[in-house]
Amino acid sequence: MFSSLNLWSVLGRRPYQTLPPVYRELDVPSINNNHHDKELISMVKFIVPTLSYGLHKGQCGRIAVVGGCQEYTGAPYFAAISALKVGADLSHVFCTADSAPVIKSYSPELIVHPLLDKSSALEEIGLWLPKMHSVVVGPGLGRHGPLLSTVKDVLAKTISLKLPLVIDADGVYLLSQDPDVIRNYTPAILTPNVVEFSGLYQKVIGRKPEVDHPVNNVKTLAEELGNVTIVLKGAYDIVSDGKEVLICNTEGSPRRCGGQGDLLSGSMGTFNHWSHLKTTGVNETTCNHNKLLAIYGPTLCAAYAACALTRECSQQAFKKCNRSMTTSDLIAEVCNVFHKLYE
Repeated sequence: MFSSLNLWSVLGRRPYQTLPPVYRELDVPSINNNHHDKELISMVKFIVPTLSYGLHKGQCGRIAVVGGCQEYTGAPYFAAISALKVGADLSHVFCTADSAPVIKSYSPELIVHPLLDKSSALEEIGLWLPKMHSVVVGPGLGRHGPLLSTVKDVLAKTISLKLPLVIDADGVYLLSQDPDVIRNYTPAILTPNVVEFSGLYQKVIGRKPEVDHPVNNVKTLAEELGNVTIVLKGAYDIVSDGKEVLICNTEGSPRRCGGQGDLLSGSMGTFNHWSHLKTTGVNETTCNHNKLLAIYGPTLCAAYAACALTRECSQQAFKKCNRSMTTSDLIAEVCNVFHKLYE
């Protein structure tokens, strides 16, 4: 017979560990947004592009997902397919060679590039990036040193192109090793869980997060990073760019299956493109037609949109599947939930 610790070793997992105390969940519901949720939903509706017969393929979004390695093939798939389901036209996955056939086998709708572990990765991915509208970094990335080094260069290239950016999972871990990679890049959104947030906070601020001040923790870290938007995922999602704060407390579900964060980051990649499209260039003056978008800006709008969508998908999927709910069940709800919230 295995002892409990030996069994965990055989399964390749760690025994249960207490999560770092980033915030006390019961404290967060007492925090209210300055604006009603219906007003925030209206802000999101404002950035959603109107479908018409005059559009051509790609105009509603070409999204890049950077991640996927031998161990983790599900996460980049979930992120990329979620970007499509929300309404992007094309979804690209830049992954390692050994993960590419697996990811491609999940869906013929994804464009999969087996480039991430090639010696010429930066050069080849760099040829594709100017064609993208938004980039999501981290789903299924892993922590292999050479891969992280390549992804750091990809991040630098993405920033040089001024592309909207979402960083999740091991992408956040990468930043906890070198926060300057993302410092002052305001089109970026980071989506850490409590463990990832604690690591990044301690690296940047130099101390542990204050348990009784969750909103201040997020706001402080975002400000210190140069007003990069941060989404602290939890029982309630706290969103801040260091200036403004939004709380997304849309009802979700008690089920914590793996992959829900990939739905969040992938959909956020699409929303981040749409929100920046509405607030930059020829459309910049139209931003003033929506007072909340003018107040909160594109990244907070995109973050809130994805948080509310993911939570509502979780709620609806849980009603049908209960304990057996998985992320595929959430993705199946995107169509109806998007229509309910944002059409």
